[in-house]
Amino acid sequence: MNARKNQKHTRLGVEMVRKLSEDGKRIFTISDARKAASFCGIADSYMLESLHHLSNTGWIVRLKRGLYVISSSFPGMTPIHEFEVAMALVHPAAISHWSAMHFHGMTEQVPQRVYVTTTQAIVMPKSTKRRGENQRSYSREINGIRYDFIRIKPERFFGAEDYWVGEAKVTITDPERTLIDGLIVPKYFGDWSEVYSAFESYFSKLDLNKMVDYSLRLDIAVVKRLGWVLERLGAENSILQRLEAVSIKGYRTLDPSGPRKGHCNKRWMIQENLPGKLIR
Repeated sequence: MNARKNQKHTRLGVEMVRKLSEDGKRIFTISDARKAASFCGIADSYMLESLHHLSNTGWIVRLKRGLYVISSSFPGMTPIHEFEVAMALVHPAAISHWSAMHFHGMTEQVPQRVYVTTTQAIVMPKSTKRRGENQRSYSREINGIRYDFIRIKPERFFGAEDYWVGEAKVTITDPERTLIDGLIVPKYFGDWSEVYSAFESYFSKLDLNKMVDYSLRLDIAVVKRLGWVLERLGAENSILQRLEAVSIKGYRTLDPSGPRKGHCNKRWMIQENLPGKLIR
């Protein structure tokens, strides 16, 4: 009896999900599902039960309370872009770090996860706090894809633009902000060498004045790291002087995740804590 009941709910649910897909609601709310169910002549009580059974079969995935995505395993469904899923999970949000670096064509290395910057606390099923991250970094796996959420203060949430990815418009940090983030947390880009390589490959396309403006809104250490990098890449003195003019007490490490050792660069008050082959 229960098996027949479950089959009925699943059959009704399939009709509802097909309607949602036809309406472009691949990510949908309870309200969206209710409208689709009504169009298909499905009672509200059956709609709720159907969502439960479709979730159990893996044909839809619950993103958070009241929000679902149609799984790529649903018959006839093409995979939804992971950036679009990320935008639905938290607001405000921007695709960032290694994901943004790859999107802008700064690296051929494909990240194995999606990095998302937000100002909001992440409260969702199966999210996990990373140890030592001071509750500012969380992970979630959806449809086999890992999403890493990096929480920042609202005043640091800037330097992002809307881009089209397939049929969806998503917010992504611009090239300048992406590389600035690499000077703050290089581990979210692979490592510091990946960040520097991206600077090299994209240097001619960067708006250096914009980069300086961004750095001045952040930490003094970022300002000095940026100056160190831009000097080596041949930036004009007018750019370098803006960065050099910022006063600082004490040396900062070039790679914030590296040890406190290495040559101390007096101009930039930067301790070059990198392997010798990376110091140019």
